[in-house]
Amino acid sequence: MRVLIVGVCSSGKSTLEQGLQRLGYDAHSCVQEHSYVPDMWRTSQPDLLVYLDATLDSMRRRGETDMDEAALAEQHEHLAHARQHCDLYIRTDRLSQEQVLRKVRRFIDKRARA
Repeated sequence: MRVLIVGVCSSGKSTLEQGLQRLGYDAHSCVQEHSYVPDMWRTSQPDLLVYLDATLDSMRRRGETDMDEAALAEQHEHLAHARQHCDLYIRTDRLSQEQVLRKVRRFIDKRARA
């Protein structure tokens, strides 16, 4: 299964990517919001598009960012297509990295049974 991970949570994306790869999935994350290009997504068509989101306060608390509200709004604008077309949207504010990985695995398992 090919999984593409996008969103504003940089450390969350790379941790999820590594966790899914350890489980045998072909997982990749967009390093920055501008590396997600809707045309590229349409041609590569991953089996699962996961969008990780968080508030600016929670990202700062975790030491993930030094951006401000304007920069976060710009990232959300760049990723609007991904948010609209994602298969799984996860708000990570109150979740550990392990909980995020479990949510994705449960989603994959449910989809496989359907």
